[in-house]
Amino acid sequence: MSKQARIVFMGTPGFATASLKALHEAGHEIAAVVTVPDKPAGRGQKMHISDVKDYAVKHQLPLLQPEKLKNTEFIEALKALDADIFVVVAFRMLPKDVWSIPKLGTFNLHASLLPQYRGAAPINHAVINGETETGVTTFLIDEAIDTGNIILRKTEPIYNKDTAGSLHDRLMLLGAGAVLETVDILKNGKPDLIPQSAYIKEGEVLHPAPKLFRETCKLNPAMTAEQLHNQVRGLSPYPGAYFTLDMGGEMQDIKIFDSALRDGISGDIGKVHSDGKSYLSFETGNKQLEIKELQSPGKKRLAISDWLRGVKSETGTWRVV
Repeated sequence: MSKQARIVFMGTPGFATASLKALHEAGHEIAAVVTVPDKPAGRGQKMHISDVKDYAVKHQLPLLQPEKLKNTEFIEALKALDADIFVVVAFRMLPKDVWSIPKLGTFNLHASLLPQYRGAAPINHAVINGETETGVTTFLIDEAIDTGNIILRKTEPIYNKDTAGSLHDRLMLLGAGAVLETVDILKNGKPDLIPQSAYIKEGEVLHPAPKLFRETCKLNPAMTAEQLHNQVRGLSPYPGAYFTLDMGGEMQDIKIFDSALRDGISGDIGKVHSDGKSYLSFETGNKQLEIKELQSPGKKRLAISDWLRGVKSETGTWRVV
């Protein structure tokens, strides 16, 4: 076999683009790039293309955008490419008719240390749960979701100041390196495949990483300040945690992007404290959660001091509900 591999790459967001870029710049032959169809988005409903398509078009890489992955013409087109490896990063679940095609296998890059945090939002849930370490995993795809035998795992610390956004950016680069390494492993012979069960310690609880919904993003003031702070970090910058603020009878759902822990407790959960100028916090199940950066509906994202300058109501009567 030639030194470089012939690859079909499948992915959608910017997280995947970093791996495609790494493979392309390393000189691997990109037989095709597979991504989602264009779709209308935003107020003007202009057609939106995926980040992966954007890279493929700019670098004149062959492109496939199937509506359905079980489409016979699509599957035949993949077979005709005669690729060594299919590489999957942040894409849809593949049918067996697709992932069984390449002679050296189809592998996926997942943004967690599998088997922990299987699912659509591993980065967010790791931060929400207050983890101090995560990483990336490559594994051979099988019939189930995120359960295949592991080829490679690489660890990455989660720092106290990390948000899902900052962690995403580091894991994106770590993952691109893991993809290159995994291609070399598969290209150069039989990999040392390890069942995911081998990584489960006795008594260890596996945490899922399901898709994020609006209820995931709602802050409950009865939780501890530490839990709420981690929730804010794990949902920043997108989709954003939010709290419902009772401003003397006027209810607003306000997004929060940055927070801090503040000493002091009155036991009156949800009560808001503020000097009206530089800080705003509310009582939780233990300490106070201080709001550092937030966004009112239809408004810009602001530091708390800028936001308070535009507020006319008496903050002493406010509550988080």
